[in-house]
Amino acid sequence: MVTESIEIARTPEEVFAYLDQLQRHGEWQEHLVDVKLVTEGPPRVGTRIVQTRRVPGGPREFTLEVTQHEPPRRVSWRGLNGPVRPVGTVTVEPVGDGSRSRVTMELDLRGHGFGKLIAPLARRDARKQVPKNQARLKERLESGA
Repeated sequence: MVTESIEIARTPEEVFAYLDQLQRHGEWQEHLVDVKLVTEGPPRVGTRIVQTRRVPGGPREFTLEVTQHEPPRRVSWRGLNGPVRPVGTVTVEPVGDGSRSRVTMELDLRGHGFGKLIAPLARRDARKQVPKNQARLKERLESGA
């Protein structure tokens, strides 16, 4: 399990609104190549998306499903396919007077089939990548995204 937090100088409502724009995740997630919404309408429990990510061996598509959606505080998801499937939660909490937010990401990468062999490598990569992505998220939001 990877758990990382970062403080961002934006309100929880502003942070969550940006996170809810699933098509914009590539702006702050380095290995994300493309996002396709499978479910129409705003994000909610049951929303499905297909992400294309750069992984060892070349780009690969992953289908994700939103399992919890509680604006402006929490969103969770799970991967539905692939040898290594993410299960994660992002929590957004007010800091101080509420003009700042603490964004915490919890991410587990679970191996299925032969993925059980590569899941430890994927987790190691995630431990490096998640803090970088959070720094990019902070930069985007604090620069007015």
